[in-house]
Amino acid sequence: MSAPRLVVHRDKELMAEATAARLITAIVDAQSARGSASVVLTGGRNGNGLLAALGAAPARDAVDWSRLDLWWGDERFLPEGDADRNDTQAREALLGSVPLDPARVHTMPALGGEYGEDADAAAAGYAAELAAAAKLSGDAADHGPVPSFDVLLLGVGPDTHVASLFPELPGVRETERAVVAVHGAPKPPPTRISLTLPAIRAAREVWLLAAGEDKAQAAAVALSGAGEVQAPAAGAYGRSRTLWLLDEAAAAKLPEELYPRH
Repeated sequence: MSAPRLVVHRDKELMAEATAARLITAIVDAQSARGSASVVLTGGRNGNGLLAALGAAPARDAVDWSRLDLWWGDERFLPEGDADRNDTQAREALLGSVPLDPARVHTMPALGGEYGEDADAAAAGYAAELAAAAKLSGDAADHGPVPSFDVLLLGVGPDTHVASLFPELPGVRETERAVVAVHGAPKPPPTRISLTLPAIRAAREVWLLAAGEDKAQAAAVALSGAGEVQAPAAGAYGRSRTLWLLDEAAAAKLPEELYPRH
């Protein structure tokens, strides 16, 4: 477990640009050290804002996109191509404009696809894909049934949810499985697929993104010692680094000892 480090930017645009530059550096460093890199993407306005900033970054061509594995932290269980799916939005924001290897873009199963309407089977299928990748990379012996992701991105919801792990729901209590189906989510659509906290914690680095006034209370709660069942963001951390990347609006309610205003 790594203690969280806070980085606060003036506004959400600067946060997205600075985080994009940070992500490019992390990917290039991983590719230099290990030959490839793996990143777990997040959706939502902050996740998509980051991808758009990454696409516009002058240094984006420093990344060898053909040697990058992309995964998702969660997905709305909707038909393939649905405008509300995280992977659809990611393709529009960035993925459609960079030369990725399609075999290394690991989207979560869609409603009506291989697993039909069975979200639990779809979650198990994605877990099997993660386990196969972990075994192939040699990570399974060290960190269990998921690859050792280089960077795992998470948006923080106003209720402190991360991925599709919502306060008090069964998914946030999961300790064995890497991926779960989420039923009855408090925001639409109610059926989703999500990585669990154990899978998230296998990442080398976990970056939590929060921008806007509506995220201020969530950031303050999660960073002030709340339990992970009540505040899932509090249970999201990386093995070597945990970064909270915020704008000033999202940092506004943090305790003075965490974020001195002087």
